[in-house]
Amino acid sequence: MKKELRVKKNKDFQEAFKKGRSFANRQFVVYVLQKEGQTSFRIGLSVSKKLGNAVTRNQIKRYIRQAVFEVKESMQQDLDYVIIARKPLVEMDFFELKKSLTHVLKVGKVFRKEENGNQKRI
Repeated sequence: MKKELRVKKNKDFQEAFKKGRSFANRQFVVYVLQKEGQTSFRIGLSVSKKLGNAVTRNQIKRYIRQAVFEVKESMQQDLDYVIIARKPLVEMDFFELKKSLTHVLKVGKVFRKEENGNQKRI
């Protein structure tokens, strides 16, 4: 994922936590913050050391980035997303993780609408 598509600064994370909306399921907490004038969305990831060693944490981050890459066409572009991973992700494979992330994003209503009012299929 390109650097301009990432939330990296602590100030940006804190702003999303304080001013953004949050949505959660068992595997994820997602904070969403509206950013006016932003041409594409940005993603910030948080994977705690409680989830495992560096290899495990990096694998989870790779899976999340790939899942976002696969659904990015459906996501609203003027938002910052901060995704926090929870413990049950450790036992999940990529396809389960993607399904769970898609679910929490649908709960948060961050997918763009098509002309006929239905959400895009994923």
